[in-house]
Amino acid sequence: MGKIIAIANQKGGVGKTTTTVNLAAALGVLEKKVLLIDADPQANASSGLGIAIEDVEHGTYQLLEHAVTAKDAIVETNSPNVSLIPAHIDLVAIEIELVDKMNREYMLKEALAKIKDDFDYILIDCAPSLGLITLNALVAANSVIIPIQCEYFALEGLGKLLNTIKSIQNIHNAELDIEGLLLTMYDSRLRLSNQVVEEVKKHFQDMVFKTIIQRNVRLSEAPSYGESIIAYDATSRGAVNYINLANEILKNHNKDGKSN
Repeated sequence: MGKIIAIANQKGGVGKTTTTVNLAAALGVLEKKVLLIDADPQANASSGLGIAIEDVEHGTYQLLEHAVTAKDAIVETNSPNVSLIPAHIDLVAIEIELVDKMNREYMLKEALAKIKDDFDYILIDCAPSLGLITLNALVAANSVIIPIQCEYFALEGLGKLLNTIKSIQNIHNAELDIEGLLLTMYDSRLRLSNQVVEEVKKHFQDMVFKTIIQRNVRLSEAPSYGESIIAYDATSRGAVNYINLANEILKNHNKDGKSN
Protein backbone atom coordinates (compact mmCIF):
# COMPACT_ATOMS: atom_id res chain seq x y z
CA MET A 1 0.00 0.00 0.00
CA GLY A 2 1.47 3.34 -1.06
CA LYS A 3 2.22 6.07 1.45
CA ILE A 4 1.42 9.71 0.66
CA ILE A 5 3.76 12.29 2.24
CA ALA A 6 3.20 16.04 1.94
CA ILE A 7 6.21 18.34 2.29
CA ALA A 8 4.77 21.53 3.76
CA ASN A 9 5.62 24.80 5.47
CA GLN A 10 3.88 28.10 4.77
CA LYS A 11 7.24 29.86 4.99
CA GLY A 12 9.03 30.21 1.67
CA GLY A 13 12.68 29.40 1.11
CA VAL A 14 12.95 26.61 3.66
CA GLY A 15 13.86 23.84 1.22
CA LYS A 16 10.47 22.26 0.48
CA THR A 17 10.97 21.76 -3.25
CA THR A 18 14.64 20.83 -2.83
CA THR A 19 13.57 18.20 -0.32
CA THR A 20 10.68 16.85 -2.40
CA VAL A 21 12.74 16.49 -5.59
CA ASN A 22 15.81 15.01 -3.94
CA LEU A 23 13.97 12.74 -1.51
CA ALA A 24 11.99 11.38 -4.48
CA ALA A 25 15.24 10.77 -6.40
CA ALA A 26 16.88 9.14 -3.36
CA LEU A 27 13.92 6.81 -2.77
CA GLY A 28 13.97 5.97 -6.49
CA VAL A 29 17.66 5.04 -6.32
CA LEU A 30 16.79 2.85 -3.33
CA GLU A 31 14.41 0.99 -5.68
CA LYS A 32 11.15 2.45 -4.42
CA LYS A 33 8.53 3.44 -6.97
CA VAL A 34 7.81 7.13 -6.44
CA LEU A 35 5.27 9.66 -7.72
CA LEU A 36 6.00 13.34 -7.14
CA ILE A 37 3.03 15.72 -7.29
CA ASP A 38 3.90 19.36 -7.89
CA ALA A 39 1.25 21.29 -5.95
CA ASP A 40 2.97 24.67 -6.15
CA PRO A 41 2.03 27.14 -8.94
CA GLN A 42 5.71 28.13 -9.21
CA ALA A 43 6.24 24.61 -10.65
CA ASN A 44 9.85 24.45 -9.44
CA ALA A 45 9.65 20.73 -8.71
CA SER A 46 8.58 20.14 -12.32
CA SER A 47 11.39 22.20 -13.85
CA GLY A 48 13.80 20.74 -11.29
CA LEU A 49 13.15 17.32 -12.80
CA GLY A 50 13.73 18.54 -16.34
CA ILE A 51 10.09 19.06 -17.39
CA ALA A 52 9.41 22.00 -19.76
CA ILE A 53 6.57 23.73 -17.89
CA GLU A 54 5.25 25.49 -21.01
CA ASP A 55 4.59 22.07 -22.58
CA VAL A 56 2.47 20.80 -19.68
CA GLU A 57 -1.02 19.93 -20.94
CA HIS A 58 -2.32 17.89 -18.03
CA GLY A 59 -1.11 18.49 -14.51
CA THR A 60 -2.12 19.23 -10.94
CA TYR A 61 -4.61 21.92 -12.02
CA GLN A 62 -6.58 19.51 -14.22
CA LEU A 63 -6.26 16.81 -11.55
CA LEU A 64 -7.81 19.00 -8.85
CA GLU A 65 -10.55 20.01 -11.29
CA HIS A 66 -11.14 16.28 -11.96
CA ALA A 67 -10.81 17.12 -15.67
CA VAL A 68 -8.29 14.27 -16.09
CA THR A 69 -7.47 11.12 -14.17
CA ALA A 70 -4.26 10.89 -12.17
CA LYS A 71 -3.00 8.24 -14.58
CA ASP A 72 -3.46 10.63 -17.54
CA ALA A 73 -1.61 13.44 -15.74
CA ILE A 74 1.53 11.40 -14.97
CA VAL A 75 4.71 12.02 -16.95
CA GLU A 76 7.97 10.12 -16.67
CA THR A 77 11.21 11.76 -15.54
CA ASN A 78 14.88 10.99 -16.07
CA SER A 79 15.18 10.03 -12.40
CA PRO A 80 15.06 6.23 -11.96
CA ASN A 81 11.69 5.02 -10.59
CA VAL A 82 10.34 8.60 -10.29
CA SER A 83 7.17 9.74 -12.07
CA LEU A 84 5.66 13.22 -11.88
CA ILE A 85 2.34 15.03 -12.01
CA PRO A 86 3.62 18.48 -13.08
CA ALA A 87 2.35 21.95 -12.26
CA HIS A 88 1.87 25.07 -14.34
CA ILE A 89 1.26 28.71 -13.41
CA ASP A 90 -2.48 28.10 -14.13
CA LEU A 91 -2.60 26.23 -10.80
CA VAL A 92 -2.81 29.63 -9.15
CA ALA A 93 -6.46 29.87 -10.27
CA ILE A 94 -7.54 26.68 -8.55
CA GLU A 95 -8.00 28.36 -5.14
CA ILE A 96 -10.79 30.51 -6.62
CA GLU A 97 -12.31 27.80 -8.81
CA LEU A 98 -12.64 25.23 -6.04
CA VAL A 99 -14.03 27.56 -3.41
CA ASP A 100 -17.70 26.93 -4.29
CA LYS A 101 -17.36 23.19 -4.91
CA MET A 102 -18.69 20.51 -2.60
CA ASN A 103 -15.98 18.60 -0.72
CA ARG A 104 -13.36 20.97 -2.10
CA GLU A 105 -10.81 19.81 0.51
CA TYR A 106 -11.03 16.21 -0.79
CA MET A 107 -10.39 16.78 -4.52
CA LEU A 108 -6.80 15.53 -4.44
CA LYS A 109 -7.57 12.60 -2.14
CA GLU A 110 -10.33 11.43 -4.46
CA ALA A 111 -8.12 11.90 -7.54
CA LEU A 112 -5.32 9.76 -6.05
CA ALA A 113 -7.53 6.94 -4.76
CA LYS A 114 -7.17 4.77 -7.88
CA ILE A 115 -3.39 5.08 -8.23
CA LYS A 116 -2.26 5.19 -4.61
CA ASP A 117 -1.30 1.53 -4.56
CA ASP A 118 0.66 1.76 -7.83
CA PHE A 119 3.49 3.52 -5.95
CA ASP A 120 5.52 2.92 -2.82
CA TYR A 121 5.60 6.64 -2.10
CA ILE A 122 3.69 9.67 -3.33
CA LEU A 123 5.40 12.94 -2.38
CA ILE A 124 3.50 16.24 -2.62
CA ASP A 125 5.46 19.48 -2.96
CA CYS A 126 3.22 22.10 -1.33
CA ALA A 127 3.07 25.82 -2.02
CA PRO A 128 4.40 28.25 0.63
CA SER A 129 0.92 28.98 1.98
CA LEU A 130 -1.85 27.34 3.98
CA GLY A 131 -4.40 27.80 1.19
CA LEU A 132 -6.78 25.36 -0.44
CA ILE A 133 -4.11 23.52 -2.47
CA THR A 134 -2.01 22.82 0.63
CA LEU A 135 -5.17 21.85 2.51
CA ASN A 136 -5.97 19.31 -0.25
CA ALA A 137 -2.44 17.91 0.06
CA LEU A 138 -2.71 17.50 3.83
CA VAL A 139 -6.15 15.89 3.58
CA ALA A 140 -4.83 13.41 0.99
CA ALA A 141 -1.60 12.64 2.87
CA ASN A 142 -0.78 9.96 5.41
CA SER A 143 1.97 12.14 6.88
CA VAL A 144 3.77 15.45 6.53
CA ILE A 145 7.44 16.42 6.50
CA ILE A 146 8.08 19.98 7.73
CA PRO A 147 11.38 21.49 6.52
CA ILE A 148 12.84 24.11 8.89
CA GLN A 149 15.80 26.20 7.81
CA CYS A 150 18.64 26.65 10.34
CA GLU A 151 18.33 30.43 10.32
CA TYR A 152 16.86 33.28 12.34
CA PHE A 153 13.04 33.13 12.60
CA ALA A 154 13.22 29.37 11.89
CA LEU A 155 10.35 28.62 14.25
CA GLU A 156 8.26 31.61 13.18
CA GLY A 157 4.91 30.41 11.87
CA LEU A 158 5.55 26.81 12.89
CA GLY A 159 2.89 27.01 15.60
CA LYS A 160 0.33 28.12 13.01
CA LEU A 161 1.23 25.19 10.76
CA LEU A 162 1.01 22.71 13.64
CA ASN A 163 -2.41 24.15 14.58
CA THR A 164 -3.54 23.75 10.96
CA ILE A 165 -2.38 20.12 11.00
CA LYS A 166 -4.25 19.55 14.28
CA SER A 167 -7.43 21.03 12.76
CA ILE A 168 -7.11 18.79 9.71
CA GLN A 169 -6.62 15.77 11.99
CA ASN A 170 -9.77 16.72 13.91
CA ILE A 171 -12.00 17.55 10.93
CA HIS A 172 -10.74 15.95 7.70
CA ASN A 173 -7.98 13.41 8.20
CA ALA A 174 -7.62 11.67 11.57
CA GLU A 175 -4.79 9.50 10.20
CA LEU A 176 -2.47 12.39 9.31
CA ASP A 177 0.87 11.98 11.13
CA ILE A 178 3.87 14.24 11.34
CA GLU A 179 6.57 12.25 9.57
CA GLY A 180 9.18 14.56 11.02
CA LEU A 181 10.72 18.01 11.19
CA LEU A 182 13.66 18.30 8.80
CA LEU A 183 16.45 20.76 9.54
CA THR A 184 17.75 22.29 6.30
CA MET A 185 20.42 24.78 5.17
CA TYR A 186 22.66 23.86 8.10
CA ASP A 187 26.14 25.38 8.27
CA SER A 188 28.21 23.92 11.11
CA ARG A 189 30.50 26.98 11.06
CA LEU A 190 27.68 29.30 12.07
CA ARG A 191 26.80 29.66 15.72
CA LEU A 192 23.21 30.54 14.76
CA SER A 193 22.78 27.26 12.82
CA ASN A 194 23.89 25.27 15.86
CA GLN A 195 21.59 27.26 18.14
CA VAL A 196 18.58 26.56 15.88
CA VAL A 197 19.38 22.82 15.84
CA GLU A 198 19.56 22.80 19.66
CA GLU A 199 16.35 24.80 19.99
CA VAL A 200 14.34 22.64 17.58
CA LYS A 201 15.59 19.39 19.14
CA LYS A 202 14.87 20.69 22.65
CA HIS A 203 11.28 21.62 21.75
CA PHE A 204 10.36 18.73 19.44
CA GLN A 205 12.72 15.90 20.45
CA ASP A 206 11.80 12.66 18.65
CA MET A 207 9.79 14.54 16.02
CA VAL A 208 13.06 15.81 14.47
CA PHE A 209 14.83 13.73 11.82
CA LYS A 210 18.36 12.65 12.77
CA THR A 211 19.44 13.56 9.22
CA ILE A 212 20.24 17.25 8.76
CA ILE A 213 20.47 18.79 5.29
CA GLN A 214 23.66 20.85 5.09
CA ARG A 215 24.27 23.92 2.96
CA ASN A 216 25.79 22.71 -0.29
CA VAL A 217 26.62 24.63 -3.48
CA ARG A 218 25.99 21.58 -5.67
CA LEU A 219 22.50 21.26 -4.16
CA SER A 220 21.59 24.78 -5.27
CA GLU A 221 23.13 24.28 -8.73
CA ALA A 222 21.29 21.05 -9.62
CA PRO A 223 17.81 22.56 -10.40
CA SER A 224 19.24 24.84 -13.08
CA TYR A 225 20.26 21.69 -14.96
CA GLY A 226 16.82 20.08 -14.48
CA GLU A 227 18.35 17.34 -12.36
CA SER A 228 18.13 16.03 -8.81
CA ILE A 229 21.30 16.22 -6.73
CA ILE A 230 21.62 12.43 -7.11
CA ALA A 231 21.89 12.77 -10.90
CA TYR A 232 23.90 16.01 -10.83
CA ASP A 233 26.57 14.98 -8.30
CA ALA A 234 26.00 11.69 -6.48
CA THR A 235 29.14 12.14 -4.38
CA SER A 236 28.22 15.61 -3.07
CA ARG A 237 27.31 16.27 0.53
CA GLY A 238 23.75 17.15 -0.55
CA ALA A 239 23.28 13.80 -2.30
CA VAL A 240 24.61 11.92 0.75
CA ASN A 241 22.25 13.89 3.03
CA TYR A 242 19.17 13.00 0.98
CA ILE A 243 20.15 9.33 0.62
CA ASN A 244 20.53 9.29 4.43
CA LEU A 245 17.10 10.91 4.83
CA ALA A 246 15.49 8.34 2.50
CA ASN A 247 17.12 5.52 4.47
CA GLU A 248 15.95 7.04 7.76
CA ILE A 249 12.35 7.23 6.49
CA LEU A 250 12.45 3.64 5.21
CA LYS A 251 13.92 2.45 8.50
CA ASN A 252 11.21 4.28 10.49
CA HIS A 253 8.47 2.77 8.33
CA ASN A 254 9.88 -0.73 8.72
CA LYS A 255 10.19 -0.24 12.47
CA ASP A 256 6.59 0.98 12.70
CA GLY A 257 5.34 -1.94 10.61
CA LYS A 258 4.49 0.42 7.76
CA SER A 259 6.86 -0.98 5.17
CA ASN A 260 5.55 -1.14 1.63
